[in-house]
Amino acid sequence: MTSQVEPVAVSGKPRQSDAPHRRGRMRRLVLAVVLGIGAFTMIVPFLWMVLTSVKSPEDLATFPPSFWPDEWVWSNYRDALDAAPFGTYFRNSLIIATGHTAITLVFAAMAGYALARIPFRGREIVFIGFIAMLMIPTYTKIVPQFLIVKFMPLFGGNDIFGQGGSGWLNTWWALLIPGGLSPFAIFLFRQFYLSLPRELEEAARIDGLGELRIWAQVYTPLVKPAIATVALLTFQDSWNNFLWPLLVTTRDDLRVIQVGLAVFQQQESTAWAYLMAGTTLATVPMVVLFLLAQRYFIQGFTNAGIK
Repeated sequence: MTSQVEPVAVSGKPRQSDAPHRRGRMRRLVLAVVLGIGAFTMIVPFLWMVLTSVKSPEDLATFPPSFWPDEWVWSNYRDALDAAPFGTYFRNSLIIATGHTAITLVFAAMAGYALARIPFRGREIVFIGFIAMLMIPTYTKIVPQFLIVKFMPLFGGNDIFGQGGSGWLNTWWALLIPGGLSPFAIFLFRQFYLSLPRELEEAARIDGLGELRIWAQVYTPLVKPAIATVALLTFQDSWNNFLWPLLVTTRDDLRVIQVGLAVFQQQESTAWAYLMAGTTLATVPMVVLFLLAQRYFIQGFTNAGIK
Protein backbone atom coordinates (compact mmCIF):
# COMPACT_ATOMS: atom_id res chain seq x y z
CA MET A 1 0.00 0.00 0.00
CA THR A 2 1.15 3.44 -0.79
CA SER A 3 0.43 6.18 1.63
CA GLN A 4 -0.77 9.57 0.38
CA VAL A 5 0.65 12.61 2.04
CA GLU A 6 -1.59 15.64 2.03
CA PRO A 7 0.07 19.03 1.50
CA VAL A 8 0.29 21.10 4.61
CA ALA A 9 -0.55 24.77 4.23
CA VAL A 10 1.78 27.13 5.93
CA SER A 11 -0.31 29.69 7.74
CA GLY A 12 0.69 33.21 8.44
CA LYS A 13 2.89 33.54 5.37
CA PRO A 14 1.26 35.13 2.31
CA ARG A 15 1.84 33.52 -1.04
CA GLN A 16 4.16 35.43 -3.32
CA SER A 17 1.65 35.22 -6.20
CA ASP A 18 -0.81 37.39 -4.22
CA ALA A 19 1.54 40.38 -4.19
CA PRO A 20 0.93 41.52 -7.82
CA HIS A 21 -2.81 41.12 -7.29
CA ARG A 22 -2.72 43.31 -4.18
CA ARG A 23 -0.59 45.91 -5.93
CA GLY A 24 -3.06 45.96 -8.83
CA ARG A 25 -5.97 46.49 -6.46
CA MET A 26 -4.09 49.29 -4.71
CA ARG A 27 -3.37 51.03 -8.02
CA ARG A 28 -7.03 50.77 -9.04
CA LEU A 29 -8.08 52.17 -5.65
CA VAL A 30 -5.70 55.12 -5.94
CA LEU A 31 -6.87 55.76 -9.52
CA ALA A 32 -10.52 55.65 -8.41
CA VAL A 33 -9.82 58.15 -5.61
CA VAL A 34 -7.97 60.54 -7.94
CA LEU A 35 -10.69 60.35 -10.58
CA GLY A 36 -13.36 60.82 -7.92
CA ILE A 37 -11.65 63.98 -6.65
CA GLY A 38 -11.34 65.28 -10.21
CA ALA A 39 -15.02 64.54 -10.96
CA PHE A 40 -16.11 66.25 -7.73
CA THR A 41 -13.98 69.30 -8.58
CA MET A 42 -15.67 69.62 -11.97
CA ILE A 43 -19.19 69.03 -10.64
CA VAL A 44 -19.00 71.64 -7.86
CA PRO A 45 -19.23 74.72 -10.19
CA PHE A 46 -22.30 73.29 -11.92
CA LEU A 47 -23.89 72.45 -8.57
CA TRP A 48 -23.13 75.98 -7.34
CA MET A 49 -24.75 77.40 -10.49
CA VAL A 50 -27.95 75.38 -9.98
CA LEU A 51 -28.19 76.21 -6.28
CA THR A 52 -27.56 79.92 -6.91
CA SER A 53 -30.37 79.95 -9.46
CA VAL A 54 -32.93 79.13 -6.74
CA LYS A 55 -31.64 81.44 -4.02
CA SER A 56 -33.55 84.39 -2.66
CA PRO A 57 -32.08 87.92 -2.65
CA GLU A 58 -31.42 87.54 1.09
CA ASP A 59 -29.36 84.37 0.49
CA LEU A 60 -27.41 86.05 -2.28
CA ALA A 61 -26.59 88.99 0.01
CA THR A 62 -25.29 86.74 2.79
CA PHE A 63 -21.56 87.01 3.55
CA PRO A 64 -19.81 84.67 3.61
CA PRO A 65 -21.98 83.10 0.92
CA SER A 66 -23.87 79.96 1.84
CA PHE A 67 -23.72 76.86 -0.32
CA TRP A 68 -27.29 75.66 0.28
CA PRO A 69 -30.16 78.14 -0.04
CA ASP A 70 -32.31 78.77 3.01
CA GLU A 71 -35.30 79.29 0.72
CA TRP A 72 -35.71 77.55 -2.64
CA VAL A 73 -37.11 80.17 -5.02
CA TRP A 74 -38.09 78.22 -8.14
CA SER A 75 -39.89 81.26 -9.51
CA ASN A 76 -36.47 82.64 -10.51
CA TYR A 77 -36.68 80.50 -13.65
CA ARG A 78 -40.05 81.92 -14.62
CA ASP A 79 -38.92 85.48 -13.92
CA ALA A 80 -35.71 84.95 -15.92
CA LEU A 81 -37.70 83.73 -18.93
CA ASP A 82 -40.04 86.72 -18.64
CA ALA A 83 -37.18 89.24 -18.44
CA ALA A 84 -36.23 88.75 -22.10
CA PRO A 85 -37.54 86.84 -25.15
CA PHE A 86 -35.58 83.71 -24.28
CA GLY A 87 -37.86 81.60 -26.43
CA THR A 88 -36.56 83.50 -29.46
CA TYR A 89 -32.99 83.24 -28.21
CA PHE A 90 -33.29 79.48 -27.73
CA ARG A 91 -34.80 79.08 -31.18
CA ASN A 92 -32.04 81.09 -32.82
CA SER A 93 -29.29 79.19 -31.00
CA LEU A 94 -30.89 75.87 -31.94
CA ILE A 95 -31.19 76.85 -35.61
CA ILE A 96 -27.60 78.09 -35.80
CA ALA A 97 -26.10 75.14 -33.91
CA THR A 98 -28.08 72.62 -35.96
CA GLY A 99 -27.17 74.36 -39.21
CA HIS A 100 -23.47 74.47 -38.35
CA THR A 101 -23.55 70.80 -37.38
CA ALA A 102 -25.27 69.71 -40.60
CA ILE A 103 -22.95 71.77 -42.82
CA THR A 104 -19.86 70.52 -41.00
CA LEU A 105 -20.87 66.86 -41.12
CA VAL A 106 -21.57 66.87 -44.85
CA PHE A 107 -18.65 68.93 -46.13
CA ALA A 108 -16.06 67.81 -43.58
CA ALA A 109 -16.88 64.17 -44.30
CA MET A 110 -16.53 64.78 -48.04
CA ALA A 111 -13.22 66.59 -47.61
CA GLY A 112 -11.90 63.96 -45.21
CA TYR A 113 -12.83 61.18 -47.62
CA ALA A 114 -11.15 62.97 -50.51
CA LEU A 115 -7.93 63.48 -48.52
CA ALA A 116 -7.91 59.87 -47.35
CA ARG A 117 -9.14 57.89 -50.36
CA ILE A 118 -8.88 59.88 -53.58
CA PRO A 119 -5.33 60.22 -54.95
CA PHE A 120 -4.68 63.59 -56.56
CA ARG A 121 -1.68 65.82 -57.07
CA GLY A 122 -0.92 68.01 -54.07
CA ARG A 123 -3.08 66.02 -51.66
CA GLU A 124 -0.44 66.03 -48.91
CA ILE A 125 0.13 69.77 -49.32
CA VAL A 126 -3.59 70.40 -48.94
CA PHE A 127 -3.65 68.24 -45.81
CA ILE A 128 -0.67 70.11 -44.35
CA GLY A 129 -2.58 73.31 -45.02
CA PHE A 130 -5.50 72.05 -42.93
CA ILE A 131 -3.10 71.08 -40.15
CA ALA A 132 -1.59 74.57 -40.25
CA MET A 133 -5.08 76.05 -39.92
CA LEU A 134 -5.49 74.22 -36.62
CA MET A 135 -2.70 76.39 -35.18
CA ILE A 136 -4.44 79.68 -35.97
CA PRO A 137 -6.22 81.07 -32.87
CA THR A 138 -9.92 81.64 -33.37
CA TYR A 139 -9.94 85.27 -32.30
CA THR A 140 -7.27 86.25 -34.83
CA LYS A 141 -9.80 85.45 -37.57
CA ILE A 142 -12.59 87.62 -36.18
CA VAL A 143 -11.62 90.87 -37.94
CA PRO A 144 -11.01 89.31 -41.43
CA GLN A 145 -14.28 87.39 -41.19
CA PHE A 146 -16.16 90.51 -40.15
CA LEU A 147 -14.75 92.47 -43.10
CA ILE A 148 -15.72 89.67 -45.49
CA VAL A 149 -19.26 89.65 -44.10
CA LYS A 150 -19.52 93.44 -44.13
CA PHE A 151 -18.33 93.86 -47.73
CA MET A 152 -20.07 90.84 -49.25
CA PRO A 153 -20.91 91.87 -52.86
CA LEU A 154 -24.55 92.15 -53.93
CA PHE A 155 -25.94 91.63 -50.42
CA GLY A 156 -27.45 94.15 -48.03
CA GLY A 157 -27.34 96.99 -50.51
CA ASN A 158 -23.69 96.42 -51.54
CA ASP A 159 -22.66 96.80 -55.14
CA ILE A 160 -20.53 94.29 -57.03
CA PHE A 161 -17.45 95.69 -55.27
CA GLY A 162 -18.98 95.27 -51.81
CA GLN A 163 -19.53 98.97 -51.19
CA GLY A 164 -22.56 101.00 -50.17
CA GLY A 165 -24.43 98.64 -47.85
CA SER A 166 -24.20 96.35 -44.85
CA GLY A 167 -23.54 93.05 -46.61
CA TRP A 168 -24.46 90.05 -44.48
CA LEU A 169 -24.68 91.98 -41.21
CA ASN A 170 -27.95 91.38 -39.35
CA THR A 171 -28.79 88.37 -41.53
CA TRP A 172 -28.87 84.61 -41.06
CA TRP A 173 -26.06 84.32 -43.63
CA ALA A 174 -23.59 85.90 -41.20
CA LEU A 175 -24.68 83.56 -38.42
CA LEU A 176 -24.62 80.33 -40.44
CA ILE A 177 -21.93 80.48 -43.13
CA PRO A 178 -18.69 81.61 -41.39
CA GLY A 179 -18.87 78.91 -38.71
CA GLY A 180 -20.07 76.15 -40.99
CA LEU A 181 -16.79 74.19 -41.31
CA SER A 182 -13.67 73.55 -39.25
CA PRO A 183 -10.26 72.05 -40.13
CA PHE A 184 -10.40 69.82 -37.05
CA ALA A 185 -13.52 68.09 -38.36
CA ILE A 186 -11.82 67.44 -41.71
CA PHE A 187 -8.74 66.08 -39.93
CA LEU A 188 -10.80 63.76 -37.74
CA PHE A 189 -12.81 62.37 -40.66
CA ARG A 190 -9.62 61.81 -42.66
CA GLN A 191 -8.10 59.78 -39.83
CA PHE A 192 -11.16 57.54 -39.63
CA TYR A 193 -11.44 57.04 -43.38
CA LEU A 194 -7.77 56.04 -43.48
CA SER A 195 -8.41 53.29 -40.95
CA LEU A 196 -11.01 51.49 -43.12
CA PRO A 197 -9.88 48.59 -45.33
CA ARG A 198 -9.29 49.31 -48.99
CA GLU A 199 -10.96 46.02 -49.96
CA LEU A 200 -14.37 47.60 -49.34
CA GLU A 201 -13.62 50.31 -51.88
CA GLU A 202 -12.35 47.82 -54.45
CA ALA A 203 -15.41 45.59 -54.03
CA ALA A 204 -17.72 48.59 -54.41
CA ARG A 205 -15.98 49.66 -57.61
CA ILE A 206 -16.34 46.16 -59.02
CA ASP A 207 -20.08 46.39 -58.29
CA GLY A 208 -20.21 49.61 -60.31
CA LEU A 209 -20.51 52.18 -57.51
CA GLY A 210 -19.25 55.68 -58.15
CA GLU A 211 -17.15 57.78 -55.82
CA LEU A 212 -20.12 59.56 -54.24
CA ARG A 213 -21.96 56.32 -53.47
CA ILE A 214 -18.82 54.71 -52.06
CA TRP A 215 -18.49 57.65 -49.70
CA ALA A 216 -22.16 57.78 -48.72
CA GLN A 217 -23.13 54.09 -48.66
CA VAL A 218 -19.95 52.14 -47.94
CA TYR A 219 -17.50 54.16 -45.86
CA THR A 220 -19.51 56.81 -44.01
CA PRO A 221 -21.81 54.34 -42.16
CA LEU A 222 -18.64 52.80 -40.69
CA VAL A 223 -17.37 56.02 -39.07
CA LYS A 224 -20.19 56.65 -36.59
CA PRO A 225 -17.74 57.59 -33.77
CA ALA A 226 -16.31 60.34 -35.96
CA ILE A 227 -19.79 61.58 -36.88
CA ALA A 228 -20.85 61.68 -33.22
CA THR A 229 -17.63 63.41 -32.11
CA VAL A 230 -17.75 66.08 -34.80
CA ALA A 231 -21.47 66.67 -34.29
CA LEU A 232 -21.12 67.07 -30.53
CA LEU A 233 -18.11 69.39 -30.70
CA THR A 234 -19.60 71.51 -33.49
CA PHE A 235 -22.95 71.84 -31.74
CA GLN A 236 -21.23 72.76 -28.49
CA ASP A 237 -18.99 75.42 -30.06
CA SER A 238 -21.90 76.95 -31.94
CA TRP A 239 -24.27 76.85 -28.97
CA ASN A 240 -21.73 78.53 -26.67
CA ASN A 241 -20.58 81.12 -29.22
CA PHE A 242 -20.94 84.64 -27.87
CA LEU A 243 -18.56 87.04 -29.61
CA TRP A 244 -19.43 86.42 -33.26
CA PRO A 245 -23.25 86.75 -32.92
CA LEU A 246 -22.68 89.85 -30.82
CA LEU A 247 -20.57 91.44 -33.56
CA VAL A 248 -22.72 90.69 -36.60
CA THR A 249 -26.22 91.25 -35.19
CA THR A 250 -28.00 94.14 -33.54
CA ARG A 251 -31.58 92.99 -34.07
CA ASP A 252 -33.21 91.38 -31.04
CA ASP A 253 -34.92 88.73 -33.19
CA LEU A 254 -31.48 87.44 -34.26
CA ARG A 255 -29.89 87.32 -30.82
CA VAL A 256 -28.73 83.96 -29.43
CA ILE A 257 -29.01 82.57 -25.92
CA GLN A 258 -25.45 83.43 -24.87
CA VAL A 259 -25.91 87.07 -25.89
CA GLY A 260 -29.33 87.15 -24.29
CA LEU A 261 -27.89 86.18 -20.91
CA ALA A 262 -26.00 89.48 -20.88
CA VAL A 263 -29.30 91.25 -20.12
CA PHE A 264 -28.83 90.23 -16.48
CA GLN A 265 -25.33 91.75 -16.30
CA GLN A 266 -25.61 95.49 -15.91
CA GLN A 267 -22.87 97.99 -15.14
CA GLU A 268 -24.30 98.78 -11.72
CA SER A 269 -25.30 95.29 -10.60
CA THR A 270 -25.83 91.71 -11.72
CA ALA A 271 -29.01 89.69 -11.17
CA TRP A 272 -27.16 86.54 -10.14
CA ALA A 273 -30.22 84.39 -9.52
CA TYR A 274 -31.71 85.15 -12.95
CA LEU A 275 -28.31 84.85 -14.64
CA MET A 276 -27.68 81.42 -13.09
CA ALA A 277 -31.23 80.30 -13.95
CA GLY A 278 -30.76 81.28 -17.59
CA THR A 279 -27.30 79.68 -17.69
CA THR A 280 -28.70 76.46 -16.24
CA LEU A 281 -31.37 76.34 -18.94
CA ALA A 282 -28.73 77.04 -21.59
CA THR A 283 -26.59 74.18 -20.27
CA VAL A 284 -29.31 71.53 -20.34
CA PRO A 285 -29.25 70.86 -24.14
CA MET A 286 -25.50 70.22 -24.11
CA VAL A 287 -25.74 67.85 -21.15
CA VAL A 288 -28.53 65.87 -22.81
CA LEU A 289 -26.65 65.74 -26.11
CA PHE A 290 -23.48 64.50 -24.44
CA LEU A 291 -25.35 61.79 -22.52
CA LEU A 292 -26.88 60.54 -25.75
CA ALA A 293 -23.62 60.51 -27.72
CA GLN A 294 -20.99 59.89 -25.05
CA ARG A 295 -20.20 56.31 -26.14
CA TYR A 296 -19.38 57.31 -29.71
CA PHE A 297 -17.76 60.55 -28.50
CA ILE A 298 -15.24 58.74 -26.30
CA GLN A 299 -14.60 56.14 -28.97
CA GLY A 300 -14.04 58.89 -31.53
CA PHE A 301 -11.32 60.55 -29.48
CA THR A 302 -9.76 57.19 -28.66
CA ASN A 303 -9.42 56.24 -32.32
CA ALA A 304 -8.58 59.70 -33.69
CA GLY A 305 -4.89 58.89 -34.01
CA ILE A 306 -5.10 55.37 -35.37
CA LYS A 307 -3.26 56.34 -38.58
